[in-house]
Amino acid sequence: MPADLPDDQWLEAERQRIGKRIREIREWRNLTQEQVYLAATMNRAHYQAIEAGRANPTLRTLLLITRVLDVDIELRSGEGPAHPPRGEQTSGAS
Repeated sequence: MPADLPDDQWLEAERQRIGKRIREIREWRNLTQEQVYLAATMNRAHYQAIEAGRANPTLRTLLLITRVLDVDIELRSGEGPAHPPRGEQTSGAS
């Protein structure tokens, strides 16, 4: 396994972060979990697991959820890259 791949702990933290953000947006939109999972045509238990950070949703599933929530999918909003491509500097220095 290449050394620059994220480890399981990082992936777990990302699942938690994404699930929390989905829940925050859903609540901000005054939607129930039921309204979201039915509109996204998905299983209740799977949707609940996504919000709880226990599931690994596919890109298709994430796009369906963001469509129902009427938000754009953002990659690491407001942050620099979590794992910049090899050879790139994160400090912005040339």
